[in-house]
Amino acid sequence: MVGTREDVRGTAGAAPALDVERVRADFPLLARTVRGKPLVYLDNAATTQKPRVVIETLLRYYEYGNANIHRGVHLLSQTATEQYERARRTVQRLFNAERPHEVIFTRGTTEAINLVAASFGRRFVGAGDEIVLTEMEHHSNIVPWQMLCEQVGARIRVAPIDDRGALQMDAFEVLLNERTRLVSVVHVSNALGTVNPIARICELAHAAGAKVMVDGAQAAPHLQPDVRALGCDFYALSGHKLFGPTGIGALWGREELLDAMPPWQGGGDMIEQVTFERTTYNTLPAKFEAGTPHIAGAIGLGTAIEFVESIGYPAIAAHEQDLIAFATTAIGEVPGVRITGTAPGKASVLSFVMQDVHPHDIGTILDSEGVAIRTGHHCCQPLMRRLGVPATARASFALYNTRAEVDAFIRALGKVREVMS
Repeated sequence: MVGTREDVRGTAGAAPALDVERVRADFPLLARTVRGKPLVYLDNAATTQKPRVVIETLLRYYEYGNANIHRGVHLLSQTATEQYERARRTVQRLFNAERPHEVIFTRGTTEAINLVAASFGRRFVGAGDEIVLTEMEHHSNIVPWQMLCEQVGARIRVAPIDDRGALQMDAFEVLLNERTRLVSVVHVSNALGTVNPIARICELAHAAGAKVMVDGAQAAPHLQPDVRALGCDFYALSGHKLFGPTGIGALWGREELLDAMPPWQGGGDMIEQVTFERTTYNTLPAKFEAGTPHIAGAIGLGTAIEFVESIGYPAIAAHEQDLIAFATTAIGEVPGVRITGTAPGKASVLSFVMQDVHPHDIGTILDSEGVAIRTGHHCCQPLMRRLGVPATARASFALYNTRAEVDAFIRALGKVREVMS
């Protein structure tokens, strides 16, 4: 991951070396074969593999500690509650947030964005107001805002990108005005690898009186989402992209905003008092965590974050910088390949098209060679239209990938050309 000073905390100076073989030994699935060949897993932007310590955390909870939280006086419930809230404090540390109750557990980034759209939108967005997005957004950072705009009569404005896939900051700034209520932007593009200058975006948006929501699903595995350094108002991440369980994620929001926002869902634990005539709501974070949460998932997410912290973001960044540079050079020597997304400082995403070969055919042939990549529009159909392609092939790297796997990937691309020529 190539980050900027504003987007990466604690990466100054020489990064410690990452012992990739030792890291790989922590991931059981990486040892398997696919179609008779060693697995080369390069679909990390879709989901990451899970280290043994996370798998064991989930197993230990269900085998020895399964209980509901917050309401029980027995030992199992009290222990599960402490583990759940300890995980919240771990997420708080990852965010560098001031208070643990600013962290809301969700099912993932998609649910977090929907929560903000429904709750913040219901309170603060009205007819004639504007929400600013960018051309590189994932569908989960487009559709919820469209739904809100349809409900309240607001409208979406879209900041363009250039041909490299970088956000055009001059054009973005021009879109901001007194009607702008919110800017919602991806930190790292899942389809391009572009790293957006979040701190500058927040500075400009706040000067216009707008709040900023950041989709950090693709960023959190590569760089620490320091919300105080970034200056945003909301930040969301997904556990399954951060070496944690599926179905769990987190939303950070400024306390004053979360306090002012109405609950999104009603049910148990988010209430203070209920009568048939009137309900009063609980304080943060319970106000936004109705019902029994994904307890095991939250605990597992905490373990995944601790795993990442034990390696260190500087070491991860240095390793991934090496991989993406090596892979970019290598794929440039494959005939007929064109990279989509060449913004400076991009993350560990290598999207490309191959002349006269459909991306799905690329993915199928690579799978026959044991290489797992992603093909399609990557839930970014507006971006694909901007790029002038129906789909791309995407290899995405994580801390456990190696140069040898890049070599295997490039050899498999040679097989594609051989089969399709």
